Amino acid sequence: MIVVAGEALIDLVVTAEGQRAVPGGSPANVAVTLARLDEPVRLLARLGPDEYGRQIAEHLAANRVDLRWAVRAEEPTSVAVATLSTAGQASYEFRLDGAADWQWTPQELPDLAGSSATALHTGSLALALAPGAQVLEGLLTRERDRDGLTISIDLNLRPSIVTDRAAEQERVRRQIRLAHLVKASDEDLAWLYPGRSIGDVLAEWREAGVSCAVVTRGGEGAWLLAPNGSLHEQPAVRTTVVDTVGAGDSFTGGLLAALADIDALGDRPADRLAAVTEQQWSAVLRQAATVAALTCARRGASPPTRAEVEALLTTAT
Repeated sequence: MIVVAGEALIDLVVTAEGQRAVPGGSPANVAVTLARLDEPVRLLARLGPDEYGRQIAEHLAANRVDLRWAVRAEEPTSVAVATLSTAGQASYEFRLDGAADWQWTPQELPDLAGSSATALHTGSLALALAPGAQVLEGLLTRERDRDGLTISIDLNLRPSIVTDRAAEQERVRRQIRLAHLVKASDEDLAWLYPGRSIGDVLAEWREAGVSCAVVTRGGEGAWLLAPNGSLHEQPAVRTTVVDTVGAGDSFTGGLLAALADIDALGDRPADRLAAVTEQQWSAVLRQAATVAALTCARRGASPPTRAEVEALLTTAT
């Protein structure tokens, strides 16, 4: 089972035709992706008591995301206003003050040591916004010390919300040391480390103890730095883009699902990732890119099923 921790919010999607409220949030999207790929997944989230919170809970349950560790919070649901360009590219404005997602307390966190969890994934705003970010960072610290499961982080930075670049550099420097797998976009790295090459950043992360680092590059595909230092490049899978909402999250879900399929998640995580072969890394990247492409081909953060992914992979080969 993969545990995903972080925000589950409402995307208020604005287009030329009007607006619609759909469940979203990077960690929640990753959880839905995993569930649609038939991976057992449990979401550690704080869900508001309002209509938006009920809509999110119904959406997650309908997609077979396990909510037994979800907290029924008193605070309102976070809202992200996603405005789509004519090309389908999303830009975001957030309404987050006092919202449920950022109010974690240590007492609300379960003991993962007594569960069947093989991996813990988190990231995005959940690791950036106080006071909850500090609580989740404490969970990562505890699990890293225990060495009983794979820890995955997706930076998914939001410079329009957290604007202090120096503080974000320090936060990321501290938090990646707790992770075995770190994923970022080229846009994340361009903002966080202006003037530095992606290769330089990945090498620094490897020195910090990250076993596997992945950078998505939009239409240019993705790069993966494996534990042995080899660099794998995956071209973008060609598709007709409807919009890019949730594309990065579905890539992350596809990546984790592919690693779960080859038993690369679990205890002694660094050893498990080091045992992945070059051919397997290429297949893992290809599956993640395929999941993202299928998501881009439909409206909103609507990741594909395992059958849809396997059908496209079979056709491509």
